[in-house]
Amino acid sequence: MKLIIFDCDGTLVDSQHNIVRSMQFAFEREELPWPGREATLSIVGLSLPQVMQVLFPEGDARQHERLTEGYKNAFQYLRATEAHKEPLYDGCREVLDRYHAMDDVIMAIATGKSQRGVRAMIDREGLQGYFSSIQTADDAPSKPHPAMIHQAISETGAQVDNTVMIGDTTYDMTMARNAGVGAIGVSWGYHPVDDLMSSGAHDILHEYNQLEASINGYLDSDA
Repeated sequence: MKLIIFDCDGTLVDSQHNIVRSMQFAFEREELPWPGREATLSIVGLSLPQVMQVLFPEGDARQHERLTEGYKNAFQYLRATEAHKEPLYDGCREVLDRYHAMDDVIMAIATGKSQRGVRAMIDREGLQGYFSSIQTADDAPSKPHPAMIHQAISETGAQVDNTVMIGDTTYDMTMARNAGVGAIGVSWGYHPVDDLMSSGAHDILHEYNQLEASINGYLDSDA
């Protein structure tokens, strides 16, 4: 069985609009200068406590906690309004449908999102039953720690040699390398391609329809 693990934000869905607006709200509520769009998107993939430590390193634990709660509240609000923007990337649905129909493929998610956020995305897109394991910031240490991948492998009964991680950030690539699985980057997310390559990506996708060939190429190689 092949295990394909997808990151969520920046890989399956384009959530930058919600992420940026929510982070801006969180900092403004605390009367702190917002680090800006580029800095905010650069940390997508980390768990929220780590995010706040990176974006506001001079803050203390209580400030980080308030920023985290402010971000969560803003994101939850946006999710319930017409301002919500979190579409699947072009070609993503077709790929997920195709893999879901295959008997020799298991799909999973490993993300810095919360379980609530992932479940909301799955329900909105009608992807119930597509992912046999959902690993989030609620369940494991932040990327690039390999725990999410290890737990997904354990839950699905897959093997390290037949597992591939698909992601858009250096955290995803480093996590995959740390876990000893394939690391395939996507160019449509939030980190530059050069950074993905230097973090250990075995391959870079520019369109979703390249995914199957990339996975088969990795699994058939000696990488």
